[in-house]
Amino acid sequence: MQKSVFLAAVAGVGMTAGVASAATLDDVQARGTLNCGVNTGLVGFAAPNAEGEWEGFDVAVCKAVAAAVLGDPSAVEYVSLTGKTRFTALASGEIDMLSRNTTQTFTRDVDLKFEFTGINYYDGQGFMVPAELGVSSATELDGATICIQTGTTTELNLADYFRSNNMDYEPVPIETNAEAQQQYLAGACDVYTTDGSGLAATRAAFENPSEHVILPEVISKEPLGPVVRHGDNEWGDIVRWTLYALIAAEEYGVTSANVDELAEGTDSPEINRLLGTEGNFGEVMGLSSDWAVNAIKAGGNYGEIFARHIGEDTPVGLSRGLNAQWTEGGLMYAPPFR
Repeated sequence: MQKSVFLAAVAGVGMTAGVASAATLDDVQARGTLNCGVNTGLVGFAAPNAEGEWEGFDVAVCKAVAAAVLGDPSAVEYVSLTGKTRFTALASGEIDMLSRNTTQTFTRDVDLKFEFTGINYYDGQGFMVPAELGVSSATELDGATICIQTGTTTELNLADYFRSNNMDYEPVPIETNAEAQQQYLAGACDVYTTDGSGLAATRAAFENPSEHVILPEVISKEPLGPVVRHGDNEWGDIVRWTLYALIAAEEYGVTSANVDELAEGTDSPEINRLLGTEGNFGEVMGLSSDWAVNAIKAGGNYGEIFARHIGEDTPVGLSRGLNAQWTEGGLMYAPPFR
């Protein structure tokens, strides 16, 4: 009798989980828009352009997911969030996913009950100072005042680094990147610390970027990527494999320019499965067979998105580095579509 009760309980949990897992996909499809949490404004990653339209590296992930799910990359409602408000907005259901330079950590994944659906940028925390200070290393920052965003991993990283190097500092708490820029440029702090990509994006927005130096030290690992709620496995799969589709597309030479042609069929089974001419991957996720085609057309493959928004030919000026494809010595690697 006890065994039967146990099996019934397991079956009940499975049924409940199955219903819950479909909730976000159903909500997005019924609503006709994706609610996507982004930064309050970070050049190259997520910021409104002159026409008031959101654009950037993280915004491109929102658009790709909207295209995969709804067939329309413009069907996105952007919700700008600070480091403090982002997790509350996700947990409460205000947003369907978070695409806001967010670091995967044990606590966020396990204790806060979120699910990271892949890494779209491998980063590390750094320091930026005015060139006129003549500082060439973070080891020279003893006694400095440092602007730091609250509610981020950078707070603990900063404390650890200064303690291990027997240095003191005075924190200047700020909530948004815009506030950090203002305080830093006004001289309220000697140093601004955040992810290296964030420093490059912030400096690119300055009137005279060359007057500011990003120091060579990288003091942490900051794997950044999209986030969804725990317990919504179907939705997590969709966001995860949309990101993987963008990464795989670059590896296989599928671009926004040739994706329609390749979607007619190729000699590569992997490309055919990715683009929906073989297999039923879209159906398995509750999407159309051309979900990945739509995602790639939304803004290009991973390499196209990187180059357009934050690459070396943009004001942000980031090299691929660790974010190069695994075939090029980087860490970008999509699991097989099989």
